[in-house]
Amino acid sequence: MRIFALLCQVVTAQDGSISGPTSSSSAAGYSCDPTQCQLPNCNCASTSPPGGLSPSDVPQFVVFTADDAIQSYTIDSVNQFLAQRKNPNGCPIKMTYFTSLNYTNYTLVTDWYVAGNEIADHTMTHVGSPPADEINGNIIALNALAGIPLDAIQGFRAPYLNYTAQTLQLLANVDFTYDSSSASSIPVTDPGTDAYWPYTLDNGLANDCLTVEGICKGLPKIPGLWEIPMYAFFDNLGVDGPHLMDPWLDTANGASSVNDTATFEYMQNTFTAHYTGNRQPIGLYTHPIHLSTTYPGVDPPNSTIQMINEYLDWVQMQQDVWIVSNEQLLAWVRNPVPVSELDSFEPLKCPTPQVDPSLKICNGIPQNEAGLLEECDFPDFPFFTCYGCPQVEVSPSNPNPPQQVPTGQQMRYRLPANCSTPFWDPIAGSCLCQPIGPNGANLTGGGTGGDGFNGSGGTPTPTYINFNGASPVKLWSGSLVGMTSALAVGAFGAATGWVLVNV
Repeated sequence: MRIFALLCQVVTAQDGSISGPTSSSSAAGYSCDPTQCQLPNCNCASTSPPGGLSPSDVPQFVVFTADDAIQSYTIDSVNQFLAQRKNPNGCPIKMTYFTSLNYTNYTLVTDWYVAGNEIADHTMTHVGSPPADEINGNIIALNALAGIPLDAIQGFRAPYLNYTAQTLQLLANVDFTYDSSSASSIPVTDPGTDAYWPYTLDNGLANDCLTVEGICKGLPKIPGLWEIPMYAFFDNLGVDGPHLMDPWLDTANGASSVNDTATFEYMQNTFTAHYTGNRQPIGLYTHPIHLSTTYPGVDPPNSTIQMINEYLDWVQMQQDVWIVSNEQLLAWVRNPVPVSELDSFEPLKCPTPQVDPSLKICNGIPQNEAGLLEECDFPDFPFFTCYGCPQVEVSPSNPNPPQQVPTGQQMRYRLPANCSTPFWDPIAGSCLCQPIGPNGANLTGGGTGGDGFNGSGGTPTPTYINFNGASPVKLWSGSLVGMTSALAVGAFGAATGWVLVNV
């Protein structure tokens, strides 16, 4: 039953099927003054590279993302395309995983993040046009049960790519850095292309103007919130033949059946159009379960897996091509440097946590955490975690329940605000590193879950002041719909986590 439920959820969730243009210049009505909107915190929607760079000095970024649950078979699916690859600087490829929590194994989220990948928000239960509790609850649960620092969760993608102007405002309310739910649906070779480099919403959206109500023509005006469009591939039908997510599942050129050769050709042709033009990014936006070779009931054609790897092989043969996460792409857009300087560009480097492999610490590094994981055997979707099993399944209305404590054991401590995930010992409640900053922040524990009220046994984290004096994330300032103030206070105590140690 669990297998069927997950497969049904993902198969019916064919996010990203577009059939034609989702915007136009007239519908966009977009206007932006580049003398007033300047990097790093403002950028106009433009087909030209940021920072005034010439296309020949710009890297060709290929963004790799995945959506939905994180399980061993989805990680295996991603790894069959990325694990063997490196970027021009010799670093392993990193990607963005837009994570929803139904059927997710939290310890694999921790492992994937500690390995250097980006974890982003895809709502708790995979709902389109999501309310605030679906978005914010996902952040709280990812922090509490996977140890993902709050400020590391920068991005959001709406399930089914179904979002509204209100969705974008909800993201801004809780300090997300970017959304990536809109489509670039017109080829870069078309004079009216909507293949814009990532831009901020200081002057509204310029994508999806024909399909989403209440946006474009200056709306929604949300200064500082970035939009990273999803760039479509196009077959021989041009603007009438777009392919966005999982393009290998689509038929090409008006045919009645999938043809891997045709898919390979239009993916090559679209890449070439980007590469020989203004080098707008291009992406592979995936639902990994469709290509899993280890999930019961899914049998992807070997020819399709081989075709995707051949495409990536060919892409990496081109000069100045980098396969990146959304986080890495946006770091470059905000501070663009020419390709000659990319080897020293910090966000594209690959530092690794230096933790003694003999230490027994539940920290997202497999050799350290072996034998220390707790199994949370819920009937709908069991999972493992380093951070203690909740008494009840997480939900939008209760994303951080009190911990259940096995007989003879003690509560585990959640990630505190001043220790980085691979260095935090949730069993001992201690950090392997010293704090960085002037205010002597507490390193004695990150809370144990729940709200600490009404005899729940949970303990909130002591009040925290950011090292840089910035305002804390605003999850608990009234924007989290459906949660009591007591839960909100407890969630802040048990879920707060900011990366302050460079790893």
